[in-house]
Amino acid sequence: MITTISNSTLKASIKHTGAELFSIKDNQNNEYIWEGNPDFWGKHSPVLFPIVGTLKNNTYTIRGKEYHLPRHGFARDMEFSLLEKTENKAIFSLKSSEETLQKYPFDFELQLIYTLNESALELEYKVVNNGKKEMPFSIGAHPAIALPNNFEDYAFQFEKEENLKYYILENDLISSQTKILDTKNNLVPLNYALFKNDALIFKTLESKSLTILYNSKPYVKVDYQDFPSLGIWTKENAPFICIEPWLGYSDTDENTGDLYQKEGILTLDENKDFSAKFSITIL
Repeated sequence: MITTISNSTLKASIKHTGAELFSIKDNQNNEYIWEGNPDFWGKHSPVLFPIVGTLKNNTYTIRGKEYHLPRHGFARDMEFSLLEKTENKAIFSLKSSEETLQKYPFDFELQLIYTLNESALELEYKVVNNGKKEMPFSIGAHPAIALPNNFEDYAFQFEKEENLKYYILENDLISSQTKILDTKNNLVPLNYALFKNDALIFKTLESKSLTILYNSKPYVKVDYQDFPSLGIWTKENAPFICIEPWLGYSDTDENTGDLYQKEGILTLDENKDFSAKFSITIL
């Protein structure tokens, strides 16, 4: 199943599996989301829930009981229901079930709310704790922006001049190794060598937006005011870049496994809800 929303400027299409955005097109039929060719990466823009990144041994504990979750959790592979649809807005919902309770013992609802507003697509994540105990979770975005033509003709520009410290992944976990990303006027020219150790993981950033430039001209802007952390990723020779606003990130080797104690984790009291938004603007 696919749902499409539109306005006078853009058209966005979302798969009900994972409530995953797979297309943003402008009036000239230009496509801005990666096509999902599995030779490189078979996704487009998955939601990361109830964890972001990888758990140590893909395992965590709740009150001493052990559970297992794959990288980035399970929501991206599950079927969402369409709660509401208007011309420029669609709301999708995933609720806990017997299947999810085996992996994540919490009574939740996850909503993805897509809204087109002029030349921007806004995506709001809403998490509801319907249970009787405090619920630990992380949530994140993973949109892959299509980069036609020569990858090295693109650059990204952070909103603010800052010390861009990122963490190196080792075996999919965050290591203690860090590097500083070199910039000139907040600009980082793209090249595949940047990603030889997988994603660039920024735990904290002052910048709350990042603009992709093509031949020095603004192309796409991602705003992530509600997200403290950011991942940036691509694969060798792949014509896309993932700009990933996160609330949470992978384990380190030092993690105890207790999900309540995990670095970067959020907790939600019973019968409370949480929301965070980011947007993709076509420039």
